[in-house]
Amino acid sequence: MSETFKAILVSRDAEKKQSVAVTDLTEADLMEGDVTVAVEATTVNYKDGLAISGKAPVIRRWPLVPGIDFAGTVVSSSHADWRKGDKVILNGWGVGETHFGAYAERARVNGDWLVPLPQGMSPHDAMAIGTAGYTAMLCVIALERHGIVPDRGPVVVTGAAGGVGSVAVSILSSLGYHVIASTGRSAESPYLIDLGAAEVISRDELAQPAKPLAKERWAGGVDAVGSHTLANVLSMTSYGGAVAACGLAGGMDLPASVAPFILRGVCLLGIDSVMAPKAVRLEAWRRIGTDLDLQKLASLSTTIGFDGIIDAAHDIVEGKIRGRVVVDM
Repeated sequence: MSETFKAILVSRDAEKKQSVAVTDLTEADLMEGDVTVAVEATTVNYKDGLAISGKAPVIRRWPLVPGIDFAGTVVSSSHADWRKGDKVILNGWGVGETHFGAYAERARVNGDWLVPLPQGMSPHDAMAIGTAGYTAMLCVIALERHGIVPDRGPVVVTGAAGGVGSVAVSILSSLGYHVIASTGRSAESPYLIDLGAAEVISRDELAQPAKPLAKERWAGGVDAVGSHTLANVLSMTSYGGAVAACGLAGGMDLPASVAPFILRGVCLLGIDSVMAPKAVRLEAWRRIGTDLDLQKLASLSTTIGFDGIIDAAHDIVEGKIRGRVVVDM
């Protein structure tokens, strides 16, 4: 008899009503792939919250094991790059959306989707960073390539108490930027200051409909919110500045004008973490190893067990989660 393992399975009935259950699977139930991994740690991202809660159509195959991130150990492989015992990380590639994901004790995936776990980093550490932290690093790299360096002026981070925002604040401050953290949770100000924010502002300052152009306040930004917040950030970006956009916690719309682009030469830098090429991923994880203070991961993250995933998924959508949630499997 095949060995069973725990998994979360999201299903939908004939009326398209979604249900979520903890179940037992075997490796025979897993989807196609040339590498099987024992999942040691995963995380709960905002996208995972949307998938489990059904608040947005993240899942596009039914039934599905959600979870877009994992770190663990290869248990079998027919892929040239990987051998049994290798430590690996997976972020994105449609895992947890169209391919069985991280919320199971085993995952079978395409070996091209994996990157090596950096030396000196545990699976737990990697998931304290996760897709949110890897995305934050992609944003920082994009700003640097556009010439937004610390001496250009302040940078703003929206949704700063969330997963992407927390890591972005930490990385940017460690690189010498003057970081302005925007949050809707004023009680999190001490947390953000500890991460390195020089200033904390209320998200209310950015939540109303934006003017075509407003007073220049920052040289660049990392935005995980979208909608009116991103429109305001753009309108307040100084001449020649840039904003890296990577999220939609406040909405998928962008009610902005072209004024920042054609009158101030502002650039909007789109950041995709899901399908980023392997070379880009390797560079992001290399930079995380050098630019993120791993000692801050404890304050950035909370740890839960497998049984806490479903509740945490609902909490993150409701804005009740600070920083990162690590799941020790």
